[in-house]
Amino acid sequence: MSYLASNLRYLRKVKGITQSDLADQLDVQRTMISAYEDGRSEPKLATLLKISELLEVGLEELIEHDIERLGRKALQKRKLNILTIATDENDRENITLVGQKASAGYLNGFADPEYMETLPQFHLPNLSRQATYRAFELAGDSMLPLIPGTIVIGAYLDQLTQIKSGKTYVLVTQTEGVVYKRVFNYLAENGKLFLVSDNDHYKPYEVKGEDVLEVWEAKAFISTDFPNPGDKKTPLTLEDLGKMIQDIHSDLKKITG
Repeated sequence: MSYLASNLRYLRKVKGITQSDLADQLDVQRTMISAYEDGRSEPKLATLLKISELLEVGLEELIEHDIERLGRKALQKRKLNILTIATDENDRENITLVGQKASAGYLNGFADPEYMETLPQFHLPNLSRQATYRAFELAGDSMLPLIPGTIVIGAYLDQLTQIKSGKTYVLVTQTEGVVYKRVFNYLAENGKLFLVSDNDHYKPYEVKGEDVLEVWEAKAFISTDFPNPGDKKTPLTLEDLGKMIQDIHSDLKKITG
């Protein structure tokens, strides 16, 4: 069953776009938009691709998913993944370390028990036993003051809806690989996550919710670099975070405008 007609009508209204506005952007008659939304006609592939771009929705979701009734596809409850974990002699979960060199292999092997057994494992005290943890070694300087080689410990989240805007996460994605970023959750608005580096020399970018394979909420880090108050930035204040969010909204308007 195709939901193209109902999804087109629903998403157009949600974005505050009139039939005339959409017709102008697609270079078709307004009556053609009405025909699309009534199911009396279907757009050609080129037009369909442009509709998908304008409404910020994937073709599969636009055609096959009832967005008005079920909500955006990225917000649907995900099937629980069976994580490969390691335990010690006391049956306590160890933390598996994914090093810089192993991150590319992890993208293909995170569900393979034999591959996971080849990665280093360790245990840390004082972490809640109510979560499963994994460690990732940072590459690059996009998240200063955490330097390359810093190990970030993340707690596993099984649902994308658990991502809270402004917090930092390790994401395992089909498009970007393994990344550690400050994440802003726009899944309800456009089915995407907005990824921001703490180092402002790196531009923010988006990933589709369906491209995210795993999410690990940052809980701790291990580093051989001891902070020097004289050359580190001051802690992020609520005012700083508010300004960051305003800047991000401005960037989003430019991207989607």
